Amino acid sequence: MASFFDGTGAEPSARVAFAGNRLQRLSEKRPADCVEQALSAPDTRVFGFIGGKLLLDNRQNEPQAGLSLSAFEALSPDRSNAILLGFDKGVAQVAMPLKADVETLPEGLEALAPRGLYLKHLLPDETVGIVAQGAAMVNWTLSSQFCGVCGGRTVSEAGGYRRRCPETEGGCGTTLFPRTDPVVIMLAIDEAEDRCLLGRSPHFPPGFYSCLAGFLEPGETMEDAVRRETHEEAGISIGQVRYHASQPWPMPHTMMVGFYAQALSTDIAMDGDELEDCRWFTRQEAVRLLERIEGELTTAPDGTIANRLLRDWVARS
Repeated sequence: MASFFDGTGAEPSARVAFAGNRLQRLSEKRPADCVEQALSAPDTRVFGFIGGKLLLDNRQNEPQAGLSLSAFEALSPDRSNAILLGFDKGVAQVAMPLKADVETLPEGLEALAPRGLYLKHLLPDETVGIVAQGAAMVNWTLSSQFCGVCGGRTVSEAGGYRRRCPETEGGCGTTLFPRTDPVVIMLAIDEAEDRCLLGRSPHFPPGFYSCLAGFLEPGETMEDAVRRETHEEAGISIGQVRYHASQPWPMPHTMMVGFYAQALSTDIAMDGDELEDCRWFTRQEAVRLLERIEGELTTAPDGTIANRLLRDWVARS
């Protein structure tokens, strides 16, 4: 009998940006002083973040990230909010907020948002994956300095992967854990006409069309969120929903979960608030979107899960 897990090729999720992170996180083996230990080790790599942007050193032939702690001494490193991300071949990897002004960085240094890193292919895939983890963790850390229950100041635990409102300091004892916001993103398919549904939001560049998407709501399965969002935005009824891939999306701490959706209706009744246009594209038209032909309509860039959904559908015979 064939294995239930038989298959060929890489997982679709392995072919999107931010998916190359292979750190050993050792989540259950973190002593209370693990961050201090990491920061005192001479080979530790530190990823510095300023306002959600990663600090890059451009003074060598290629941009460098994950620098020694000494490289950040003049940039007001916030050691109290440093996070131990994990280990790469035994070497600690730390994310740290910097209090420096992004507009006055020393020559040769720049701060770049995670999206720009993958679009410009400035760093190896595995490093971009670590950046995604670090960006999300730094954002959560800085937005969780106070308890949402009693307002007390929280303290870092487990290398930054937990924050607690300590009762010993008048707090309520609440424990906070890192935040990840799930978003469903879907490509609705009209099988009878061999075409897919794409829309454009008002903030998209001219001629840009992409998959519909929306946040998962409490008490809702992801499949039902696909059905709800597609109907709310485009008036299309959805039958079967099939998972395809996921993508960490550190803007600021989202998990994109990609699906194919079976269209049961085809008459579009567009929500004018969410979309300014929505239409069906044939397979041939989708191919042209992906080819990014100058002067024509286009779609999400390589590395995005929206591009992956469309590209993998086009590739199916």
